[in-house]
Amino acid sequence: MKTLSLSPTLKGVNEAVETLEGVSTFTPLQLFDSLSDKFECNVQLKREDLQLVRSYKLRGAFNKMSSLSRTEKEKGVVCASAGNHAQGVAYACMKLKVSGLIFMPTTTPKQKVEAVKRFGGKYVQIQLKGDTFDDAYSEAMAVAIKFDKTFIHPFDDLKIIEGQGTVGLEVLAQSEQPIDYLLFPIGGGGLAAGLITVFSEISPLTQLIGVEPGGAASMSHALNCKTNAELSSIEKFVDGAAVKKVGALTFSICQNSLADILKVETGKICETIIELYNHEAIVAEPAGALSIASLNQIKDQIKGKNVVCILSGGNNDISRMEDIKERAAMYKGEKHYFLVDFPQRSGALKEFVLDVLGEADDIFHFQYLKKHARTYGSAVVGIDVPSKEEYTALTIRMKEKGFYKEYLNNNKALMDVLV
Repeated sequence: MKTLSLSPTLKGVNEAVETLEGVSTFTPLQLFDSLSDKFECNVQLKREDLQLVRSYKLRGAFNKMSSLSRTEKEKGVVCASAGNHAQGVAYACMKLKVSGLIFMPTTTPKQKVEAVKRFGGKYVQIQLKGDTFDDAYSEAMAVAIKFDKTFIHPFDDLKIIEGQGTVGLEVLAQSEQPIDYLLFPIGGGGLAAGLITVFSEISPLTQLIGVEPGGAASMSHALNCKTNAELSSIEKFVDGAAVKKVGALTFSICQNSLADILKVETGKICETIIELYNHEAIVAEPAGALSIASLNQIKDQIKGKNVVCILSGGNNDISRMEDIKERAAMYKGEKHYFLVDFPQRSGALKEFVLDVLGEADDIFHFQYLKKHARTYGSAVVGIDVPSKEEYTALTIRMKEKGFYKEYLNNNKALMDVLV
């Protein structure tokens, strides 16, 4: 009797390569001079943003669905996804002529929802449920059980993991020199588990470093707890890597196999997205930029080394760019919000503009309602400054002139309303 493996294997990854032939793209591994010069090492990007569905998720989804029996395919499949896995499943549904019901959070960027419709065509139906992946997952699992349909998990599945592992085989085939560091995003852990499966056998000296969004560091949380613990809440901005709980299988694989896990602030991710677009003409989604955004944290370690970053996806809705620009500017110390006390007399605003603002400072937000029978009135003022040094000088002038009341950038509840 044939014994089925309960863990991903290199043999399984190689079989996935054959399954994906003619379906997934053998994406380029490109040396980037700007990043290499900046960090004094050789930085190569594995361009999974150039995949057919603009992310590596097609690999796992197609590999899993191809393994289903004829009966399972006839019954149809269900999945839950914040976007990229859904596109991979949708394409597989169309290619294999399998009906699919796809659950996505209501917060999923419109671009990803439209892409799922485009790739799946008549073979898929989309249900928008809940605010997070975990909400959509609960709905999808209930439907899969009720109607006896196969659930295509986005990360915690043997065939999914082996499909994602084909990224690692390609990287090793493409790299002309031994890889010292491999950096990749971690959401639920499917890609991480696949890369570990490959590199632990073929390139065990490579340092494997996972990168998580600071507001959804579920793998770090689980590893710190020494059990697959769930986060009580997450920040949803990095939608492609924002899950409250990683997979049971992926956790067991990652538990003792990662050299490190790095966490990146949202503002730094946004800054990296803009730099990639402006300097390299690359459209990266937040999860796709994670590995590159983390390089500064290990800049001393990687000097003179060969570094590969997995640019995992490029499904970024253009409507998000203003928000991304705003967050990046705040991270760099260029945009600041203040609560300003204005004396309720004529000429107060003129005095603020002439005596407080620097020559290069610019007001981009001003919200004020005059209060009668009061000596002072508060206004929310947003100010652009050219540097962090100028911000310090601006604050000093505001205090000297009696205008300063409160700095708002660190007030998360209020900033959620303003930004």
